[in-house]
Amino acid sequence: MGRQRILIVDDHEVVRVGLRALLDRHPEFEVVAEAGNGREALEKVATYQPDVVVLDIRLPGMSGVEVCQQITEEHPESKVIMLTSYAEDEMLFAAIRAGAAGYVLKQIGGDDLVRAIEAVGRGEALLDPALTQRVFEQVRKAQREEEASAFAELTNQEMQVLRLVSEGKTNREIAEALYLGEGTVRNYVSNILSKLGVSNRAEAAAYAVQHNLKDYLSS
Repeated sequence: MGRQRILIVDDHEVVRVGLRALLDRHPEFEVVAEAGNGREALEKVATYQPDVVVLDIRLPGMSGVEVCQQITEEHPESKVIMLTSYAEDEMLFAAIRAGAAGYVLKQIGGDDLVRAIEAVGRGEALLDPALTQRVFEQVRKAQREEEASAFAELTNQEMQVLRLVSEGKTNREIAEALYLGEGTVRNYVSNILSKLGVSNRAEAAAYAVQHNLKDYLSS
């Protein structure tokens, strides 16, 4: 693998100079250009075709996230590392959605930044360790919200019926367990299938297990 060609994008000249000085010390890196704003960054990506773009997330005019998205769409061979001073969840997830291959804080040590660039250059994804827990928390939260919304249209009684359906109970057994008429249970099951958009009891049972129904039942 040859030298990695790097574009530095930051609206502060002092930061660009510091980053260039750091990266120029490493023979495997070549800083091919610098840019101070988004428009200039896009022009230089098109001109120099860098392997890695070290991109400040806060830029005048176009935001770093907008620049990142355009780079990943138009020049997918150029990998983007987002650089930021603040650990903001909103910006972090916006950068991930925009296609950033890496996201690191400016407080990162020089050696760690070098390793980050090397990793992204190899095609790996990288996230600053200080932010990893936040990502997991957000993923878990989103999963919980998705699971809860999966049963949003069901009444409490329908959820109880679905629980028993998922346990393989017949309509008669469900009626006895919930002190309902068998015809009433049949109507509940029909409503449940319709609301969940499934065709039969087996699909309803699989849906209940997949979305962890038991976590959302009243005790």
